[in-house]
Amino acid sequence: MVLHIDRRSLVLGGLGVGALTLPAGRAAARQLLGASGFTHSVASGEPGADAMLLWTRYVPAGDGVITLQAEVALDQAFTKVVSGGVVRTGAYRDWTAKVTVDGLKPGTVYWYRFVAPDGSKSPVGRTKTLPVGPVSRFGLAVFSCSNLPNGYFNAYGHAAARQDLDLWLHTGDYIYEYGVGSTRDGDWADGRKEQLLPGHEILAVADYRLRYASYRADPDLQRLHQMAPMVALWDDHESANDSWEGGAQNHQPDKEGDWNVRRAAAMQVYREWMPVSDEPWKAYSLGALATLYRTESRLLGRTRPADLGAAFKAADPDAALKAFRDGAWRDPSATMLGSTQESWLAHEMKASAKAWQLVGMGTILGRTVMPRDAVDWLRPEVNDKKVAGYRNNIRAAQAGVPMWMDRWDGYPAARSRLLKAAQAADADLVMLSGDSHNAWAYGLVEDGRPVGVEFAGQAVTSNGMEGDMGADPRIVAQGFMAANPELKWADTSRRGYMMIEVTPRSVTGEWLFLRTVKARSTELAGSHRMRVDRGRRAFAV
Repeated sequence: MVLHIDRRSLVLGGLGVGALTLPAGRAAARQLLGASGFTHSVASGEPGADAMLLWTRYVPAGDGVITLQAEVALDQAFTKVVSGGVVRTGAYRDWTAKVTVDGLKPGTVYWYRFVAPDGSKSPVGRTKTLPVGPVSRFGLAVFSCSNLPNGYFNAYGHAAARQDLDLWLHTGDYIYEYGVGSTRDGDWADGRKEQLLPGHEILAVADYRLRYASYRADPDLQRLHQMAPMVALWDDHESANDSWEGGAQNHQPDKEGDWNVRRAAAMQVYREWMPVSDEPWKAYSLGALATLYRTESRLLGRTRPADLGAAFKAADPDAALKAFRDGAWRDPSATMLGSTQESWLAHEMKASAKAWQLVGMGTILGRTVMPRDAVDWLRPEVNDKKVAGYRNNIRAAQAGVPMWMDRWDGYPAARSRLLKAAQAADADLVMLSGDSHNAWAYGLVEDGRPVGVEFAGQAVTSNGMEGDMGADPRIVAQGFMAANPELKWADTSRRGYMMIEVTPRSVTGEWLFLRTVKARSTELAGSHRMRVDRGRRAFAV
């Protein structure tokens, strides 16, 4: 059933970054839905050397189209206003507003705000343009998989307080589409159930809008957007789990309607609520230091993943696995990006003379098979269906088939094309990816030669494989590394984010782990650092 709500029911929050908290209890939370004014603070994105996209949301006391004024200044007091713009909004776009401002200087911190027709002002945001020419250092934080029911966005809060970061990169699963019934009682963080709106799985435009409104009411997420620009790309949960161009695992057409309608709703609302342009993919120049690429690998070009599960149901599973490995799995028409984007990325890497090629990607490129001992690591309470799934993945591994068909492992021909393109461009490739909920570091290899490295980030809150594992996480990580030559390090039990530091000589990644996500806290419980040096295309020992 789709929740039908009027425009006032799409408003949530409005108390400002520092004070915003949601009352316990769904009835109390819904009292906030009549708020007007600047309801969700501000955000910036799509950074350039001389331009920036600015975002806000303003709900007027009455109806009709309104015009907002954007102001950009060199100081927080706005005594030195240097740029700005005007933008219209209305109920037709859920009162969200985006405007791109020009005439800015490279590598410069700016302060910005919006002014409403009644003279009221939004919270003040901080942003920073991209550099040009020689760059000695650039810092970005990488986030993924922020499932609100599973915990608090402490990773966002920790990153927002740092002084050494120039940019945020979110590689997807910024929201989740599930309803409250999809989260087990023991997995809820206290107080989070009341904050998730609507309570059912989201399907239509009104549903997606209310879900973003509830996520964007979180104070740590608001603060993150307020402090620096974000480059964001969607993965699957911004629409539905395991999505591809023609459907999704979590979409049943007989009950939930036409996939294309749902996909269009998800894309529309993402573009309304996020500080992003409508360009499906894009390159960002970090001066002479690097190029950062935003990719799209879910809704526009991705073909349906091959069905590994059918092999296990065959009369002779081992023979079926070999046929799958040599046939459907290797199909060269299978693609994650689509041929147009594949060609674009290959040409961009070849044309760029930058030191580093940083590719933001929704899912992991590194190859991973299930270790032979994985069943021995499981908790006794793991149900028979899950145990059977682990056994099947172990069986697949013996046939040389990876375990996750929904990521690049399921598209080996497309993976090879991407890596060969990087080799042809003589690129120092650094993949920045998410999706898996756990932390991984891969040395990427094609035709026996190192191509680059992959920093794959852990989830902000979403549960990882530790939920199934009773063994010491260090044993699990060592087992995965022993079974997978490309995998150089892993952490299979903790939440947080990645810090990426780029210099002309090296790229260093640091996985930062929060002590907890079940309560608000920015206390760290550890970190791990790895480095790749220019020209080596493999992690330093």
